[in-house]
Amino acid sequence: MNAPANLAKSLKLIKVGNSTGVILPKDVLAKLGVEAGDSLDLSDVPGGITITRHDDGFAAQMEAAREVMKRRRNALRELAK
Repeated sequence: MNAPANLAKSLKLIKVGNSTGVILPKDVLAKLGVEAGDSLDLSDVPGGITITRHDDGFAAQMEAAREVMKRRRNALRELAK
């Protein structure tokens, strides 16, 4: 999936202590609805990654789903047949 033309940007990686960072332009931060200090989520998708604003409610739901899948692995495996 290609990014819309208005968000197609080349970003440079920078050294931040022992880590590597990237500076997001103001228009990208506005599109995400975030500001300095907010959290972002990275997700693997076919062909790359997506960056989205962190959603505590969604994160809690996903953790609950992972716990159910872990505890009910056999039942889910049977249902998948």
